[in-house]
Parts: sequence; C-alpha cells; structure tokens
Amino acid sequence: MFVVLMQIRLRLLSRTLKDKRGIVKSILGRARNRFNVACRESDLHDYPGDAELAFVTVADSHTRGRALMQELELWLVEERPDVEVTDLQVEEL
Repeated sequence: MFVVLMQIRLRLLSRTLKDKRGIVKSILGRARNRFNVACRESDLHDYPGDAELAFVTVADSHTRGRALMQELELWLVEERPDVEVTDLQVEEL
C-alpha cells in the first residue's frame, strides 16, 4: 500500500474569510465525493485571498496514487477557473 500526499496553494478571488470558506468547502467536498480522498485546508487560514489544501489517498501502487492526484489537479483547474494554482507538491509517504 502506498500513501500519496498532494499539497496545493491557491490564489482565490475572495475578499473575506466568509467568501474563502465557501470556495474551500466546495472544492473539498466535491474532491472527497469524486476522488475518494481525504482532504483539508492545511495552512493560510487567516488569508482571504490564499489557501493551501492537502489531499491524501491510499493506493495499491505509487503509479495509481500519483495518477489519481494528477486527475484531481486537472479537475480542479477545469472545474474552478476562478482559482489559480500557485504551487503544487506531491509526496509519497
């Protein structure tokens, strides 16, 4: 079994923490349902225009885990054109 972690930093078009919370909750909920990953906001909690999200999956091979994270990244870019990915890191744990 392989654990794959992806951390994404995003630039958001939100001016308040309330707006940010709505965007982040939407992304996390849809990612959980579509990709069956564990996810949460991992950093930058007090910055309305930025967010760092972490996604984790357990896969039977490191190739499948990385492919799932790549699919998730592509989905995020296509699904949310209002969000800009500023940094991305993928690790195998």
